[in-house]
Amino acid sequence: MKTDILAITPPFTQLNTPYPATAYIKGFLNTKNISSTQADLGIEVILRLFSKKGLQDLFIQTEDNLLPKSDNSKRIFALKNEYLKTIDAVIAFLQGKNPTLALQICSDDFLPQASRFSTLEELDWAFGAMGTQDKAKHLATLYLEDISDYIVECIDENFGFSRYAERLGRSANSFDELYGALIKEPTYIDRILISVLKEKIEAVQPKLFLISVPFPGNLYSAFRCAQWIKANHPEIKISMGGGFPNTELRSLSDARVFEFFDFITLDDGELPIELLYHNITHPFPTEAHFYKRTFLLENGKVVYRNDAFRNDYKQADVGTPDYTGLLLDKYISVIEIVNPMHRMWSDGRWNKLTMAHGCYWGKCTFCDISLDYIKVYEPVAAKLIVDRIEDLYAKTGQNGFHFVDEAAPPALMREVALEIIRRQLAVTWWTNIRFEKSFTQDLCLLLKASGCIAVSGGLEVASDRLLKLIDKGVTVEQVAKVTRNFTEAGIMVHAYLMYGYPTQTIQETVDSLEMVRQLFEVGILQSGFWHQFAMTAHSPVGMYPEKFGVVKDTEAIGSFANNDINYTDKTGIDHNKFSFGLKKSLFNFMHGICFDYELQDWFDFKIPRTKIPADFIEKALNNGDQFNTKPTAKVVWIGGKPATSYFTKSKKGHTWEMASLTFHDKKETFTVQTNKKEGEWLNAILDKVSIDNEKVLTFQEVKIDFEQEMENFELFWYSKPINTLREYGLLVL
Repeated sequence: MKTDILAITPPFTQLNTPYPATAYIKGFLNTKNISSTQADLGIEVILRLFSKKGLQDLFIQTEDNLLPKSDNSKRIFALKNEYLKTIDAVIAFLQGKNPTLALQICSDDFLPQASRFSTLEELDWAFGAMGTQDKAKHLATLYLEDISDYIVECIDENFGFSRYAERLGRSANSFDELYGALIKEPTYIDRILISVLKEKIEAVQPKLFLISVPFPGNLYSAFRCAQWIKANHPEIKISMGGGFPNTELRSLSDARVFEFFDFITLDDGELPIELLYHNITHPFPTEAHFYKRTFLLENGKVVYRNDAFRNDYKQADVGTPDYTGLLLDKYISVIEIVNPMHRMWSDGRWNKLTMAHGCYWGKCTFCDISLDYIKVYEPVAAKLIVDRIEDLYAKTGQNGFHFVDEAAPPALMREVALEIIRRQLAVTWWTNIRFEKSFTQDLCLLLKASGCIAVSGGLEVASDRLLKLIDKGVTVEQVAKVTRNFTEAGIMVHAYLMYGYPTQTIQETVDSLEMVRQLFEVGILQSGFWHQFAMTAHSPVGMYPEKFGVVKDTEAIGSFANNDINYTDKTGIDHNKFSFGLKKSLFNFMHGICFDYELQDWFDFKIPRTKIPADFIEKALNNGDQFNTKPTAKVVWIGGKPATSYFTKSKKGHTWEMASLTFHDKKETFTVQTNKKEGEWLNAILDKVSIDNEKVLTFQEVKIDFEQEMENFELFWYSKPINTLREYGLLVL
């Protein structure tokens, strides 16, 4: 079907769910009645490669080239008939279409096994906690990774499931290396990509071809797509946008880039794309065209045009993401690591949404806080967010949502959770947060009740001195309390961890690891990932390195990508050498083992002993709770209406009337008893603070309501009946 605009994501991003950029743009274009379609070329290439015909072609290719060389690849080649027999069934299973195959996969004699299966013996203990379906997914993932290893060795060294030729996109200050790769003959993977692209272009015949490049691992394929279209369909205009150009190409000056692309747009894409479309479909003199944050070629030179007077669209006006055209039933759910939180990124289909544009904190010194995607903070109204949830649920049939915020605001999360529960929606969701003290025990319980199953957030360096230098706005003790609140509510927690921050000492790296060990040992952190600090041009560290004790290796600005900056840390420490030990220890902690190892055991060089007391986190959790009830806190009852009965109690000649309130929780029935007057008030106030009501009472208003009839509110509020109700859903937010 012909459309005006075709938007694609080039290989490769995720196997389990589409990267959302094209869906966001399509949703916006719908509001402007501009016809568009979209495609995730990554999943389409994977499905062609990992099929019976794809593997047949693959094995023929390697046989013709007198490969393979290694023992592992020779084994895979020798078992090629087993791979050809099983591949289509395994892919269907990972797409959720063939669940009964799990029994076969787990039988241990169905899948051919190469080197990736060597880790299984070490993980036998972990399978006890996994169901048959999950165990089969993990085994099928190892099977695909074996084939991937074969492809890397024998066909294309640049192949990866979630990236392709990533090296060419990383720190590419000069376009020379990427340009050199592009003038070579297309690779085996390129040829598959071009065959998919050719079909799309011939079917759609767009006027404007949009390529979203979120990561360095998409860059090479983006240029290959553009190159083929320029050669075969020069009438089609081509534009690049997305996370990579937004951060890396802001000082672009190499004219050779525009042999492939007509335009490169920066930051929010809605208005720039609308103007491009208008310019293309209204071919009046080019001097009458206006652009928003757009690079193009004029008179042989790269120019940056930002001469449109119109403001960017508000988040309320950009429409609901539209996944139409993407092969939602063809994505592949894999389990790479046997950890329930870590698998969230690779298992299951998630509709991507945003609660707020930008970051409400916007101070972290390692972050690109000078760029619009961070600094322009604009929350979306809770009702509109939940409208979008309902819309996407209806259109995709999927009730899983991943809010891809830089950091979702706690107050907005609270309002979204209340709205989800009020509308009685059965959804599952997770998001990225800051470990704010606002995440009290009660707020975490509310989020869980609304369907939140997991959060991820930056603990970074787990050192209070460095957290202050980063301007993170949290302490390790605060992070521990917040992760405890989430965990006790049944919400999993993933922590982003960092090492090698400017001025970080070896002692601080060791102490940071000890903090992380303790957080996992007490069970309040379920997953994590260590990142080595990278200095970027748009972060405070990159803009003012002298304040952080580092020196840029050069002030020169490249003609292509400029974001990652090489620098020298005045401490002279080689942080690279910690990488393996930090990641290996974390892998074991995530599987609930090796907490009794000495930290020295993870490194093959001498490290100092930790200065962190062995019970630091445990003591932090036992410290007096800082989350005091504010008069302005909202009181909400998320339980049902009680059945109330009255009876008379007698003791030593005295009688008085009592109230018995019986509640039916999802799991059990429970009763609270009070005197009659308190019971009547409790019955009435629970109705007033019920989540079904739009108006929410504050703690102060509840107190005033009580004191109109009785005295000693605090005495009653902290009594056994209220404490029981607090456990079952009487929340102070």
